[in-house]
Amino acid sequence: MLDGLFGPFIEFGFMRRALVGCLALSVGATPVGVFLMLRRMSLTGDAMAHAILPGAAIGYLVAGLSLGAMTVGGIIAGLTVALLSGFVTRATILREDASLAAFYLVSLALGVLIVSTRGSNVDLLHVLFGTVLALDNAALYLMAGIATVTLGALALLFRPLVMECLDPAFLRSVSRTSSLAHYAFLTLAVLNLVGGFHALGTLMAVGIMILPAAAARFWAREIFGLLVAAVLIAVLSSVAGLLLSYYYNLPSGPAIILTAGIFYGLSLIVGREGSLLAHYWPGRHLEA
Repeated sequence: MLDGLFGPFIEFGFMRRALVGCLALSVGATPVGVFLMLRRMSLTGDAMAHAILPGAAIGYLVAGLSLGAMTVGGIIAGLTVALLSGFVTRATILREDASLAAFYLVSLALGVLIVSTRGSNVDLLHVLFGTVLALDNAALYLMAGIATVTLGALALLFRPLVMECLDPAFLRSVSRTSSLAHYAFLTLAVLNLVGGFHALGTLMAVGIMILPAAAARFWAREIFGLLVAAVLIAVLSSVAGLLLSYYYNLPSGPAIILTAGIFYGLSLIVGREGSLLAHYWPGRHLEA
Protein backbone atom coordinates (compact mmCIF):
# COMPACT_ATOMS: atom_id res chain seq x y z
CA MET A 1 0.00 0.00 0.00
CA LEU A 2 2.80 2.40 0.87
CA ASP A 3 4.41 1.62 -2.48
CA GLY A 4 1.16 2.51 -4.22
CA LEU A 5 1.00 5.85 -2.39
CA PHE A 6 4.62 6.92 -2.66
CA GLY A 7 5.85 4.93 -5.66
CA PRO A 8 4.72 7.34 -8.43
CA PHE A 9 6.30 10.32 -6.66
CA ILE A 10 9.56 8.45 -6.01
CA GLU A 11 9.84 6.98 -9.49
CA PHE A 12 8.82 9.89 -11.74
CA GLY A 13 10.20 13.40 -11.68
CA PHE A 14 7.11 14.93 -13.30
CA MET A 15 4.96 13.56 -10.46
CA ARG A 16 7.30 15.07 -7.87
CA ARG A 17 7.21 18.46 -9.59
CA ALA A 18 3.42 18.30 -9.83
CA LEU A 19 3.22 17.48 -6.12
CA VAL A 20 5.54 20.34 -5.15
CA GLY A 21 3.52 22.76 -7.27
CA CYS A 22 0.26 21.62 -5.71
CA LEU A 23 1.73 21.90 -2.22
CA ALA A 24 2.79 25.48 -2.97
CA LEU A 25 -0.74 26.27 -4.12
CA SER A 26 -2.22 24.59 -1.04
CA VAL A 27 -0.06 26.65 1.32
CA GLY A 28 -0.42 29.97 -0.53
CA ALA A 29 -3.73 30.03 -2.39
CA THR A 30 -5.93 28.14 0.07
CA PRO A 31 -5.52 30.63 2.97
CA VAL A 32 -6.52 33.38 0.54
CA GLY A 33 -9.59 31.29 -0.27
CA VAL A 34 -10.48 31.14 3.42
CA PHE A 35 -10.57 34.93 3.61
CA LEU A 36 -12.49 35.12 0.34
CA MET A 37 -15.10 32.84 1.88
CA LEU A 38 -15.24 34.77 5.16
CA ARG A 39 -15.60 38.06 3.26
CA ARG A 40 -18.40 36.54 1.13
CA MET A 41 -16.25 37.00 -1.97
CA SER A 42 -16.05 33.41 -3.20
CA LEU A 43 -17.68 34.25 -6.53
CA THR A 44 -15.41 37.28 -6.76
CA GLY A 45 -12.47 34.88 -6.78
CA ASP A 46 -14.07 32.93 -9.61
CA ALA A 47 -14.62 36.12 -11.59
CA MET A 48 -11.02 37.24 -11.10
CA ALA A 49 -9.76 33.82 -12.18
CA HIS A 50 -11.49 34.29 -15.51
CA ALA A 51 -10.34 37.90 -15.72
CA ILE A 52 -6.66 36.92 -15.98
CA LEU A 53 -7.28 35.03 -19.22
CA PRO A 54 -6.92 37.87 -21.76
CA GLY A 55 -3.65 39.03 -20.19
CA ALA A 56 -2.28 35.50 -20.28
CA ALA A 57 -3.51 35.16 -23.87
CA ILE A 58 -1.75 38.36 -24.94
CA GLY A 59 1.41 37.11 -23.25
CA TYR A 60 1.01 33.89 -25.22
CA LEU A 61 0.69 35.85 -28.50
CA VAL A 62 3.83 37.85 -27.72
CA ALA A 63 6.10 35.07 -26.50
CA GLY A 64 4.30 31.76 -26.90
CA LEU A 65 3.95 29.53 -23.86
CA SER A 66 6.39 31.74 -21.95
CA LEU A 67 6.11 31.62 -18.15
CA GLY A 68 7.17 35.22 -17.66
CA ALA A 69 5.03 36.78 -20.39
CA MET A 70 1.87 34.90 -19.43
CA THR A 71 2.44 35.64 -15.73
CA VAL A 72 2.92 39.37 -16.24
CA GLY A 73 -0.04 39.53 -18.62
CA GLY A 74 -2.28 37.65 -16.20
CA ILE A 75 -1.33 39.87 -13.25
CA ILE A 76 -1.94 43.07 -15.24
CA ALA A 77 -5.30 41.82 -16.53
CA GLY A 78 -6.48 40.61 -13.13
CA LEU A 79 -5.53 43.81 -11.32
CA THR A 80 -7.05 45.92 -14.11
CA VAL A 81 -10.39 44.14 -13.83
CA ALA A 82 -10.35 44.37 -10.02
CA LEU A 83 -9.61 48.12 -10.09
CA LEU A 84 -12.09 48.87 -12.88
CA SER A 85 -14.90 46.98 -11.19
CA GLY A 86 -14.15 48.82 -7.94
CA PHE A 87 -14.24 52.16 -9.76
CA VAL A 88 -17.53 51.32 -11.49
CA THR A 89 -19.03 50.28 -8.14
CA ARG A 90 -18.06 53.58 -6.50
CA ALA A 91 -18.93 55.84 -9.46
CA THR A 92 -22.23 54.31 -10.63
CA ILE A 93 -25.33 52.62 -9.25
CA LEU A 94 -24.03 49.19 -10.25
CA ARG A 95 -23.12 46.90 -7.35
CA GLU A 96 -19.74 45.16 -7.12
CA ASP A 97 -21.00 41.68 -7.97
CA ALA A 98 -22.68 42.92 -11.16
CA SER A 99 -19.70 44.99 -12.31
CA LEU A 100 -17.31 42.09 -11.66
CA ALA A 101 -19.58 39.71 -13.56
CA ALA A 102 -19.69 42.05 -16.54
CA PHE A 103 -15.93 42.50 -16.66
CA TYR A 104 -15.09 38.84 -16.17
CA LEU A 105 -17.52 37.70 -18.89
CA VAL A 106 -15.97 40.12 -21.38
CA SER A 107 -12.47 39.08 -20.27
CA LEU A 108 -13.23 35.38 -20.57
CA ALA A 109 -14.70 35.75 -24.06
CA LEU A 110 -11.80 37.95 -25.20
CA GLY A 111 -9.17 35.56 -23.84
CA VAL A 112 -10.73 32.48 -25.44
CA LEU A 113 -11.09 34.38 -28.73
CA ILE A 114 -7.43 35.43 -28.73
CA VAL A 115 -6.06 31.98 -27.97
CA SER A 116 -8.43 30.07 -30.26
CA THR A 117 -7.85 32.32 -33.28
CA ARG A 118 -4.06 32.52 -32.99
CA GLY A 119 -3.21 29.14 -31.46
CA SER A 120 -4.16 25.48 -31.58
CA ASN A 121 -6.76 23.55 -29.61
CA VAL A 122 -3.93 22.14 -27.49
CA ASP A 123 -2.83 25.67 -26.57
CA LEU A 124 -6.41 26.59 -25.64
CA LEU A 125 -6.70 23.52 -23.41
CA HIS A 126 -3.37 24.38 -21.79
CA VAL A 127 -4.58 27.88 -20.93
CA LEU A 128 -8.03 26.82 -19.73
CA PHE A 129 -7.15 23.64 -17.83
CA GLY A 130 -3.44 23.94 -17.07
CA THR A 131 -0.67 21.34 -17.26
CA VAL A 132 0.17 20.37 -13.72
CA LEU A 133 2.14 17.31 -14.88
CA ALA A 134 4.32 19.49 -17.11
CA LEU A 135 5.50 22.01 -14.52
CA ASP A 136 9.16 22.92 -14.92
CA ASN A 137 11.57 24.34 -12.37
CA ALA A 138 10.83 27.95 -13.36
CA ALA A 139 7.11 27.46 -12.73
CA LEU A 140 7.85 25.84 -9.37
CA TYR A 141 10.06 28.76 -8.34
CA LEU A 142 7.31 31.17 -9.33
CA MET A 143 4.63 29.29 -7.39
CA ALA A 144 6.87 28.90 -4.34
CA GLY A 145 7.71 32.62 -4.48
CA ILE A 146 4.03 33.57 -4.66
CA ALA A 147 3.26 31.29 -1.70
CA THR A 148 6.07 32.87 0.33
CA VAL A 149 4.94 36.42 -0.46
CA THR A 150 1.33 35.47 0.34
CA LEU A 151 2.14 34.01 3.75
CA GLY A 152 4.24 37.03 4.67
CA ALA A 153 1.57 39.48 3.51
CA LEU A 154 -1.23 37.61 5.31
CA ALA A 155 0.81 37.68 8.50
CA LEU A 156 1.18 41.48 8.20
CA LEU A 157 -2.46 42.04 7.22
CA PHE A 158 -3.99 39.42 9.48
CA ARG A 159 -5.66 41.73 12.00
CA PRO A 160 -7.25 44.17 9.52
CA LEU A 161 -8.39 41.26 7.34
CA VAL A 162 -10.05 39.55 10.29
CA MET A 163 -11.67 42.81 11.39
CA GLU A 164 -12.95 43.45 7.89
CA CYS A 165 -14.48 39.99 7.81
CA LEU A 166 -16.32 40.67 11.08
CA ASP A 167 -17.24 44.36 10.80
CA PRO A 168 -15.88 46.31 7.82
CA ALA A 169 -17.74 49.49 8.82
CA PHE A 170 -16.04 49.48 12.22
CA LEU A 171 -12.62 49.01 10.64
CA ARG A 172 -13.22 51.95 8.28
CA SER A 173 -14.27 54.12 11.21
CA VAL A 174 -11.25 53.42 13.43
CA SER A 175 -8.44 52.82 10.95
CA ARG A 176 -7.13 54.05 7.63
CA THR A 177 -5.84 50.60 6.75
CA SER A 178 -9.19 49.36 5.44
CA SER A 179 -8.63 50.35 1.80
CA LEU A 180 -4.97 49.31 1.94
CA ALA A 181 -5.88 45.89 3.32
CA HIS A 182 -8.66 45.46 0.75
CA TYR A 183 -6.53 46.22 -2.30
CA ALA A 184 -3.53 44.32 -0.93
CA PHE A 185 -5.79 41.32 -0.44
CA LEU A 186 -7.13 41.58 -3.99
CA THR A 187 -3.53 41.71 -5.22
CA LEU A 188 -2.75 38.52 -3.28
CA ALA A 189 -5.81 36.86 -4.80
CA VAL A 190 -4.69 37.79 -8.32
CA LEU A 191 -1.12 36.60 -7.69
CA ASN A 192 -2.30 33.23 -6.43
CA LEU A 193 -4.76 32.83 -9.28
CA VAL A 194 -1.94 33.50 -11.73
CA GLY A 195 0.22 30.95 -9.93
CA GLY A 196 -2.60 28.44 -9.98
CA PHE A 197 -3.24 29.22 -13.64
CA HIS A 198 0.07 27.63 -14.67
CA ALA A 199 -0.83 24.36 -12.94
CA LEU A 200 -4.62 24.15 -13.12
CA GLY A 201 -5.63 26.66 -15.81
CA THR A 202 -7.94 29.64 -15.53
CA LEU A 203 -11.06 27.50 -15.15
CA MET A 204 -9.71 25.34 -12.31
CA ALA A 205 -7.32 27.64 -10.40
CA VAL A 206 -10.02 29.05 -8.13
CA GLY A 207 -11.07 25.53 -7.12
CA ILE A 208 -7.97 24.96 -4.98
CA MET A 209 -8.82 28.22 -3.21
CA ILE A 210 -12.51 27.86 -2.50
CA LEU A 211 -13.35 24.16 -2.16
CA PRO A 212 -10.91 23.36 0.69
CA ALA A 213 -11.93 26.59 2.44
CA ALA A 214 -15.63 25.70 2.15
CA ALA A 215 -14.96 22.15 3.39
CA ALA A 216 -12.92 23.44 6.34
CA ARG A 217 -15.88 25.55 7.47
CA PHE A 218 -17.63 22.35 8.57
CA TRP A 219 -14.72 21.34 10.81
CA ALA A 220 -13.57 24.53 12.54
CA ARG A 221 -14.99 27.72 14.00
CA GLU A 222 -11.95 29.89 14.68
CA ILE A 223 -9.96 31.44 11.85
CA PHE A 224 -6.71 29.69 12.74
CA GLY A 225 -8.50 26.34 12.75
CA LEU A 226 -10.10 27.17 9.40
CA LEU A 227 -6.72 27.98 7.88
CA VAL A 228 -5.10 24.78 9.13
CA ALA A 229 -8.04 22.57 8.09
CA ALA A 230 -8.28 24.18 4.65
CA VAL A 231 -4.56 23.72 3.92
CA LEU A 232 -4.72 20.11 5.11
CA ILE A 233 -7.73 19.37 2.88
CA ALA A 234 -6.01 21.05 -0.09
CA VAL A 235 -2.87 18.94 0.43
CA LEU A 236 -4.87 15.71 0.71
CA SER A 237 -6.90 16.64 -2.38
CA SER A 238 -3.72 17.33 -4.34
CA VAL A 239 -2.07 14.04 -3.40
CA ALA A 240 -5.23 11.99 -3.97
CA GLY A 241 -6.02 13.75 -7.26
CA LEU A 242 -2.52 13.18 -8.62
CA LEU A 243 -2.64 9.50 -7.66
CA LEU A 244 -6.05 9.08 -9.29
CA SER A 245 -4.80 10.72 -12.47
CA TYR A 246 -1.74 8.45 -12.48
CA TYR A 247 -3.50 5.14 -11.89
CA TYR A 248 -6.67 5.78 -13.89
CA ASN A 249 -5.27 7.97 -16.69
CA LEU A 250 -7.42 10.98 -15.76
CA PRO A 251 -6.71 14.67 -16.44
CA SER A 252 -4.74 15.79 -13.40
CA GLY A 253 -6.22 19.26 -12.83
CA PRO A 254 -9.87 18.18 -12.91
CA ALA A 255 -8.99 15.11 -10.80
CA ILE A 256 -7.51 17.34 -8.08
CA ILE A 257 -10.47 19.71 -8.06
CA LEU A 258 -13.02 16.87 -8.11
CA THR A 259 -11.22 15.27 -5.17
CA ALA A 260 -11.48 18.58 -3.32
CA GLY A 261 -15.18 18.54 -4.23
CA ILE A 262 -15.52 15.07 -2.70
CA PHE A 263 -13.92 16.33 0.51
CA TYR A 264 -16.39 19.22 0.47
CA GLY A 265 -19.33 16.85 0.00
CA LEU A 266 -18.19 14.59 2.85
CA SER A 267 -17.63 17.60 5.11
CA LEU A 268 -21.06 18.94 4.22
CA ILE A 269 -22.60 15.67 5.35
CA VAL A 270 -20.56 14.61 8.41
CA GLY A 271 -18.60 17.70 9.52
CA ARG A 272 -18.87 18.58 13.18
CA GLU A 273 -19.72 22.28 12.65
CA GLY A 274 -23.09 22.98 11.03
CA SER A 275 -23.15 19.98 8.68
CA LEU A 276 -26.26 18.10 7.64
CA LEU A 277 -25.54 15.43 10.24
CA ALA A 278 -25.10 18.02 12.98
CA HIS A 279 -28.30 19.76 11.88
CA TYR A 280 -30.64 16.76 11.68
CA TRP A 281 -29.04 14.55 14.34
CA PRO A 282 -27.55 16.91 16.89
CA GLY A 283 -25.74 15.37 19.83
CA ARG A 284 -27.28 15.68 23.25
CA HIS A 285 -25.93 18.45 25.41
CA LEU A 286 -24.50 17.49 28.74
CA GLU A 287 -26.71 18.49 31.61
CA ALA A 288 -25.23 20.18 34.66
